[in-house]
Amino acid sequence: MYSPQSLHRWGITHSESMERLAYSHALRDPMAMERANLLNMAKLSIKGLIESALSFGRTLDSDYPPLQQFFVVMEHCLKHGLKVKKSFLGFNKSLWGPLELVEKLCPEAVEISASVRDLPGLKTPLGRARAWLRLALMQKRLADYLRLLITRKDLLSDFYEHSALMLEEEGAVIVGLLVGLNVIDANLCVKGEDLDSQVGVIDFSMYLKNDIDDYRSEERNSQISSILDQKNYVEELNRQLNSTVGGLQGRVDSLEKSNSKLVEELAIAKNNIIKLQEENQQLRSENSLILQKTQEHLEVTQGDASVERDTYKQSRQGLDEMYNDAQRQLKEECQHRQDVENELVVQMSMKQEMELAMKLLEKDIHEKQDTLIGLRHQLDEVKVINVEMYQKMQSSDEEMKKKNDVITRLEEKTNQITATMKQLEQRLQEAERHRTSAEEGTRRFKLDFANKADSLQRQIEHRERQLQQLETDLKIEREWRQTLLNDLERERDTVAQLSTEALQINGLKKEFHRLHDENVQLKTICEDQEQALEELGSKLSESKMKIEDIKEANKALQGGQVWLKDKDASHCKLCEKEFSISRRKHHCRNCGEIFCNSCSDNELPLPASPKPVRVCDTCHALLLQRCSSNPT
Repeated sequence: MYSPQSLHRWGITHSESMERLAYSHALRDPMAMERANLLNMAKLSIKGLIESALSFGRTLDSDYPPLQQFFVVMEHCLKHGLKVKKSFLGFNKSLWGPLELVEKLCPEAVEISASVRDLPGLKTPLGRARAWLRLALMQKRLADYLRLLITRKDLLSDFYEHSALMLEEEGAVIVGLLVGLNVIDANLCVKGEDLDSQVGVIDFSMYLKNDIDDYRSEERNSQISSILDQKNYVEELNRQLNSTVGGLQGRVDSLEKSNSKLVEELAIAKNNIIKLQEENQQLRSENSLILQKTQEHLEVTQGDASVERDTYKQSRQGLDEMYNDAQRQLKEECQHRQDVENELVVQMSMKQEMELAMKLLEKDIHEKQDTLIGLRHQLDEVKVINVEMYQKMQSSDEEMKKKNDVITRLEEKTNQITATMKQLEQRLQEAERHRTSAEEGTRRFKLDFANKADSLQRQIEHRERQLQQLETDLKIEREWRQTLLNDLERERDTVAQLSTEALQINGLKKEFHRLHDENVQLKTICEDQEQALEELGSKLSESKMKIEDIKEANKALQGGQVWLKDKDASHCKLCEKEFSISRRKHHCRNCGEIFCNSCSDNELPLPASPKPVRVCDTCHALLLQRCSSNPT
């Protein structure tokens, strides 16, 4: 947003500015507006570069201002919509990633990429990208390389957002405009130190001098106003980018410092623990030596006292003095022993803390054991299934035994039938003998014997039919037995499959235990790192809040208004809600009072600040009323 005086200075009325403001608010896609602005800037820079190069003599060097501005504009176009890659030290945007893809798409670009990697002094990916753009322009292949790059949107989607300039139609238009640069000869000096330290700020003064002096028509004024709007937008964008870069650099430095401090403190703590342990051992050894010496000394003194009491009664006073000295030394030794015991108590408290930590670890181990118990329950279910299969196999074996018993009974029946057949044959033989004897004896009974033979023949045929029926029954029993054997083989195959599956389950169980151990190790490492990051984040948030308070206080002092301190306000001035961790305090840059976020979410430019700053609802309505009452 801009002040009414600046709009009037550019030849724009208040009504036109309000219409444009309403149009800008109506636009729902800010990425489309950024693409349009970058396309217009690219058109201006390429047109100005070609015209100035043709008037200058075509051959350009690296100090030529329009050429420098062209590279800055191309850098902004390639940065638009670039994805942020998150690392441990912060966030990073790099142009070198998508430009490296060109050597895979075009073999002629391999030489440029190799020369960029071999340049001395290049330390950042941004410097490599800038060197690549300059070498491609000297080869007059910049348009060809970028055309190949924008045709592969599947590869660019890994580096750019879906609404980035390189993935939309504006990128193809810019690549088409770059074809006109083939008429320019460039002789550039590529230095790594200069490319790494350059600041990409677009200078619009070279595009606006001749137009402002030569044209005064309404159409030219509208073009100038749009160009100035784009200039202010780009300057604001550059300021924001510079502030974010500075913030990220400060964050990286603070993280590195805090990391080094933590490493040093950890090393110091470890050394202190080792020293305390050594001192503890030394004190214990000294305590034992002192106790031994005092006991020996007491024994010696007692023996000397008894001897001298018996032998030298006259020197009793001297012995009393020696006894007092020994008692005083004993008291000193006892005091020293008490001090050592106090230190031992301190060490025991530290040991208790270590035991408490071990108990917490044991609690975590118990939780893991509960999961193992659940897995064991699943394994028990699998065992139950195996037992059911085993019972089914046993039932099939019993059925097989029953069928074998039936087969044995049938075989016994067949044996009985064969025995009866043998008896019948013996009877037949006896009948033949009787017949021959009857024929030989008398022929009068020939008819009777013939009738008996016919009856016997009929009986034999009947027996033969019974034998055939028994043979068919035997065949049916044999087929039934074969089917039972096949079923038994299938059951054995299923049992073998189940045993292999049980082995696989055991292998999976071992693999699960191994993965579980690795998971526990990774969790411990992750928890340590998360704790370190939380500590660093808390320190960073505290420092950031302090810096914001200092900046706000400084701006308030420069503006001259009364800046209310944070400790003086516990409730919002408008809604009177109490401040808390979720409801933070915010200063109004106009009146200096403290409000909540919902009562101060407006932004307007102030005389003390060229860019929009936070104001409360009351000041926002008052400033809008002033702006509407003074349209000029």
